[in-house]
Amino acid sequence: MNREHELTRLAQQWEELTIANDRMFSMVMENNAICRELLRRIFPELAIDRVQRVAVQKQVNAPLDARAVRFDVYIRDDQQRTYIVEMQVANRQNLQYRLRYYLEQVDHSILGPGDNYEKLAGYPTYVIFFCDFDYYGQDRPEYRFEWRCVDQPNLTAGTGQQLVVFNARASAFHDKIGIEGFLKLMHNQIAAGDPLVKQITGEMKRIKEDPERRRNYMKYELDLMDARSDGMAVGLAEGKKQSIIAAAKMLLDLKLSHTVIVKQLMSAYDLSSDEAERYLAQARG
Repeated sequence: MNREHELTRLAQQWEELTIANDRMFSMVMENNAICRELLRRIFPELAIDRVQRVAVQKQVNAPLDARAVRFDVYIRDDQQRTYIVEMQVANRQNLQYRLRYYLEQVDHSILGPGDNYEKLAGYPTYVIFFCDFDYYGQDRPEYRFEWRCVDQPNLTAGTGQQLVVFNARASAFHDKIGIEGFLKLMHNQIAAGDPLVKQITGEMKRIKEDPERRRNYMKYELDLMDARSDGMAVGLAEGKKQSIIAAAKMLLDLKLSHTVIVKQLMSAYDLSSDEAERYLAQARG
């Protein structure tokens, strides 16, 4: 691998990052004003006043034997409502199961040992996915789900949970969708006159001009490439299986989260989620 060539390529890649990149999205959402305005547009009925806590790339304290999840953005507002916001570009054909598991993981972050279940009543939960694909195939820009009675749809289960899936590939956006400009921005289309879009593009420019952020991004990408390259080198002698295990071990040494390692193995070696999980388990020994 030509190091100079890779550095040049990564520098250009950094300049070309859009809001659809989950790392750029996470960095932009560190801005409380942008974060609050985006939530207000998604949930105008909640009258969100303040965002009290924003954590990006947050890993929750799940049971030790449970699969770990790292949320792109974890938000708590002044009414103790919790929001998980994810940017999803690739369609892994498992969105509905991720939504299910994310809801469970959020409850783990709220309910401690010995807490009464009633504590959850004070923490309504909203899981939001911005998708660059139409997972449900209805050409809707927005899909909202919550627990309701099958025989009496106007009767809710009262769990205080809601799932929202946005489709940036919709052929048309309804007037009531206040985030049309944001969804178009996922394709680098700038909606003139939208204050939120202006805020986000300005924040992205500021982030890209930050030398420390640029350095951290390039180091992260280079470390991943080194792990993949070393794993493949081992694979020449020991076969594909040992190559993948070696790559997984190096990714573990980088202290990456379980979810990130699985994604990298799937991408680098064209594996299914289950296959990547098995190789990672072997790497852990």
